[in-house]
Amino acid sequence: GKSESTILGRTKILSVLTKRGANLYDPESIKEAIANQSWSSGRKNNACDAYSSFLRMVGGTWEAPVYQTIRKLPFIPKETEIDQLIAGCSKRMATFLQMLKETGSRCGEVWQIKWDDIDFESKVVNITPEKNSNPRVIHISDKLLDMLRQQPKNYGEYVFSRPSMRVDNHAVTFQQQRKRIAKKIGNPRILKIHFHTLRHFKGTMLYHKTKDIFYVMQALGHKNIKNT
Repeated sequence: GKSESTILGRTKILSVLTKRGANLYDPESIKEAIANQSWSSGRKNNACDAYSSFLRMVGGTWEAPVYQTIRKLPFIPKETEIDQLIAGCSKRMATFLQMLKETGSRCGEVWQIKWDDIDFESKVVNITPEKNSNPRVIHISDKLLDMLRQQPKNYGEYVFSRPSMRVDNHAVTFQQQRKRIAKKIGNPRILKIHFHTLRHFKGTMLYHKTKDIFYVMQALGHKNIKNT
């Protein structure tokens, strides 16, 4: 019942732990391995969640350690920095980033958008949710609509991908383009912009404009106000 990205992330963590000497059938071995990693507390908690999932699968139990996480404010770039990044990317990447910026969606949600999800006449896009979020309909700009019209239809019914393609590979391509742009314009802050940064940007700007946390909650598709 988990999203593909969650499954992949948890599998990767378990693989790393086993490569570093942990025994998946020995919870104490896992505890020691996690404790010895130079990971953040958040990543260590993710490792515990991954191992708990594994134990549920094989019928095992353990008392998972809890690592105290330090809450930090997300990095919010200036809009000019986002626009510089988008302008410097390839057409396909730029369209993908513009969609992230305007909709505040998760990268996996945008990755799976189909042409049928876009109503060019009404200027809206239907977002199919990830992570048990709510579906939503979001207005998009004429600028983004023009970018979409110029997007070649290389992926059948999908705008950005085929079902077999992974967004992780798209992220690697993005990192390469981001590095080149940051160096070209001499702004290292560009390197701090990730796909999810644009979701934080959208939520922040919506709240600044409306001062309505429940409106932001609906726009981002959250089911729990705590997430917002």
